[in-house]
Amino acid sequence: MIIIGITGTLGAGKGEIVSILKTKNFTHYSVRDFLTQELKKRNTEVNRDMMTLLANELRKTYSPRYIIEQLYNQATLKEGNAVIESVRTPGEIDFLKAQAQKVFYLLAVDSDQKVRYERIVGRKSDLDKVSFDKFVSDEQREMTSSDPTKQNISECMRRADVVIRNDGNLADLAHQVEKFLSQKV
Repeated sequence: MIIIGITGTLGAGKGEIVSILKTKNFTHYSVRDFLTQELKKRNTEVNRDMMTLLANELRKTYSPRYIIEQLYNQATLKEGNAVIESVRTPGEIDFLKAQAQKVFYLLAVDSDQKVRYERIVGRKSDLDKVSFDKFVSDEQREMTSSDPTKQNISECMRRADVVIRNDGNLADLAHQVEKFLSQKV
């Protein structure tokens, strides 16, 4: 079993990489979907701020790796390769790397901030209806933290096996993912 964790900045193309990997028979496990289900169980509004608060609460209550551990456990119940989107804390990376019987790679994606903002606005998702200032603020909040229960995307990206720049088109992104797969998988 191969597990690929996806990390990266907001709107950089994590979901597009997942779509590419799904065509290669990877099963997708989503932190966003996990948190959305949890918020709905609690009859709480589903938005990015509430997802962040819930994720931090779950990590603080159970462990810094809790959410990824739940998704990993789901993945191990099935045969085949898995992609887990999105890894947000060093504790999650440590947990996935510690699963010695599995092959784990961490893939990070980034691109220009204004391009990323245009992408999320273009998705027309209720979760992505934010001003540019709010987008920047959300990203700054999630980039670094010394608290192991909070998001630290910059450290996750630093620890990635490869960082993909997604400044081109989808064909370029697919080429970079294919190159990664041919070298690692």
